[in-house]
Amino acid sequence: MVKERARILVVGGGYVGMYTALRLQRQLKRELREGSVDITVVTPDPYMTYQPFLPEAAAGSISPRHVVVPLRRVLHDCRIVVGEVTAVDHAKRSATLTTLATDEEGTGAQRLAYDQLVLAPGSIARTLPIPGLAEHGIGFKTVEEAIGLRNHVIEQLDIASSTRDPAIRDAALTFVFVGGGYAGVEALGELEDMARYATRYYHNVRPEDMKWILVEASDRILPEVGEELGRYTVSELRRRNIQVLLETRLESCTDRTAVLSDGRRFPTRTLVWTAGVKPHPLLAATDLPLDRRGRLRCTAQLTVDGAPGAWAAGDAAAVPDVTAGGTFRAASGPGGETGRLTAPNAQHAVRQARVLADNLTHTLRGEPLETYAHTYAGSVASLGLHKGVAQVYGRRLKGYPAWFMHRVYHLSRVPTFNRKARVLAEWT
Repeated sequence: MVKERARILVVGGGYVGMYTALRLQRQLKRELREGSVDITVVTPDPYMTYQPFLPEAAAGSISPRHVVVPLRRVLHDCRIVVGEVTAVDHAKRSATLTTLATDEEGTGAQRLAYDQLVLAPGSIARTLPIPGLAEHGIGFKTVEEAIGLRNHVIEQLDIASSTRDPAIRDAALTFVFVGGGYAGVEALGELEDMARYATRYYHNVRPEDMKWILVEASDRILPEVGEELGRYTVSELRRRNIQVLLETRLESCTDRTAVLSDGRRFPTRTLVWTAGVKPHPLLAATDLPLDRRGRLRCTAQLTVDGAPGAWAAGDAAAVPDVTAGGTFRAASGPGGETGRLTAPNAQHAVRQARVLADNLTHTLRGEPLETYAHTYAGSVASLGLHKGVAQVYGRRLKGYPAWFMHRVYHLSRVPTFNRKARVLAEWT
């Protein structure tokens, strides 16, 4: 039993927000029924997107509707509010909220009171002041962007097939991806596979007519899978005639031409930007402590440091990795963390959400808190159909075994049995 009535506000409907609310809903079932606890989830979209499947959704391997989980269907005991929290005054336990209704009514922002706050707004794409990027860059963080990119690639094949202008044809068949992390590599790998297959239905477009280019500012790609598998990935992509340009930056993309730091110029109608993320701007509009990168400074119990009643996890949180000696110096001010922090990835986000929900429940019931300690299991990445790389508990896999591991792992992590069954049916 909880000691007093609690209004729980969950900001964000991604990995952390959905999994936290789902676990709280199960653990506090009686309290929710009695009315001593209520849970409100504020999210820009009424669904959670399982982002690891976005590349396959873009390539058509999975139906886009199976990549999203309707929150109202899953969180049936929670109040779902489609809107955005734009500011938080934790000292007053108050959040500023805008919704479609407030915009329509012209009433301005609303104030939402809470007792316990879970901040999980995630991250946003990091863009740089590169000429032409804002106008011509294509993002890859949402299911809408994935569908749009797929349609765009097919449209370019149609343009190349019908134009009589060699310059237009060359630009239409040149696809530039900036960013050598998971999103960039997997999106490029899946879409190149899709486009290669699609060319068999075009009488005058061959696979060798296309140019696929991956631009990465550092000296390696997919650092999460290790140096050896990173090199293998580069060689595998180059074997498919995909240009991998390391230690190279995008300088501009005006006039439908991508200009790189080494002086090369690629006329293109497709520029996909996946070069990293940054903290959600909401975090800067709170009175909570931030680290040097603008993330919430958290303890290993997933409480916001020095802010009772505030919790965070996932991309928005700087969580000490206690398995590697991570900790915080008390009262050290912004950025006073020492040791290592947990990586901002889906694996940690899902596991942190479980511990966060448990600890919030423990707090309401006056019980001791748990420490988040999770040894990183490894990483898996798809490079297209039947191709991939994986490093799991120190074991390295390549090709089909890695691709199969990628599918099995993410199938096990897709929320709800209904979604698992639908994804599996499409694969088989």
